[in-house]
Amino acid sequence: MSKAPSKEVWVAINTTWNVFNFRRGLLTALGAAGFRVTAYAPPDDYIGRVESCGVRYVPMQLNNAGTNPLRELMTLWQMVRLLGRERPALLLTYTPKVNIYLALVARVWGIPVVANVSGLGRTFIAGGWLNRIARVLYRIAFSWPKCIFFQNAEDRAVFLDAGLVRAEQTALLPGSGVDVSRFSPRRNAREGGAFVFLLVARLMWDKGVGEYIAAARQLKAEFPAVSFRLLGFLDVPSPSAVTRAEVDAWVHEGVIEYLGHSDDTVSIYAEADCVVLPSYREGMPKTLLEAASMALPTIATDVPGCRQAVLDGETGLLCKVRDSTALAEAMRRMLLLSAKERAQMGKAARERIIREFDEKIVIQKYLVAIGKVLSGQSE
Repeated sequence: MSKAPSKEVWVAINTTWNVFNFRRGLLTALGAAGFRVTAYAPPDDYIGRVESCGVRYVPMQLNNAGTNPLRELMTLWQMVRLLGRERPALLLTYTPKVNIYLALVARVWGIPVVANVSGLGRTFIAGGWLNRIARVLYRIAFSWPKCIFFQNAEDRAVFLDAGLVRAEQTALLPGSGVDVSRFSPRRNAREGGAFVFLLVARLMWDKGVGEYIAAARQLKAEFPAVSFRLLGFLDVPSPSAVTRAEVDAWVHEGVIEYLGHSDDTVSIYAEADCVVLPSYREGMPKTLLEAASMALPTIATDVPGCRQAVLDGETGLLCKVRDSTALAEAMRRMLLLSAKERAQMGKAARERIIREFDEKIVIQKYLVAIGKVLSGQSE
């Protein structure tokens, strides 16, 4: 591989699917700003779609759930060799392992990094020895990036209080932003039919899938016509993954409808009356922002990330985390609101997304940060 041009920016993340679905607008904006853009992520079915955005793709050899020390060191060595040959002008990194590894590797070659902490990840939720190791690695790796974006102030405070970052490195972003033109209000084709709740997430217990199922069971007894839908990837490489057998059992029981996964989330949101995310912790949950952009009321847990995405009583409802009874009560409250009251929530949600979470806001913050880093200014 030949040495990259001086204005080459690499966008590095843990799945190519993530690049296409969450960073497409940024890729386009970087290209329009005159950068040569490379997507660096593990291979999956979305390589062609990423390349169709006018972006070069380089495969990353990364096991997202791997903890074998020898294999992780081999991954690091592969990254060192690759970046030593390529020498991009700048790395934009996302997701915990990619943030840590590429900050360590970039330091070897003097490549500037702008990192994005889009959530603290399972290691911070679960605690234990992985948490302790992650904190040590963050403290070492995050001494290098010139700018570290956080998606909510509580996550930033955790890193600052633990001495993992310096205040002058940090900045806040309103999540990944939302394409408000694409995620716009749609008339519900089944308006007047049975009420539909929808959970959109990778199928992991940390996303509150278990609480959603338990709450659905409670409500089914009282509201048998209500539909509880589930959209998201199965077979997620995580110790917290929900198994296919468990989902099949819920479907057979009649408690949920499993929709698989889809890139046409707009159509699926348009069939819902309320979107639910009982997550244990988030950075800034994209699904709640997208639903709000479509003028849907939302229900989420009162945890970092979710409570920034949902204004309790105004754009949706918040409930206690890890508590299926509290979730069921919030869902019952939503069901018992009048159609006019839910529409008012949805309208307030849409207005707030346009005002605070438009994708253009995120992209502009990135372009400013990139300009400062490449010109040698500190963020």
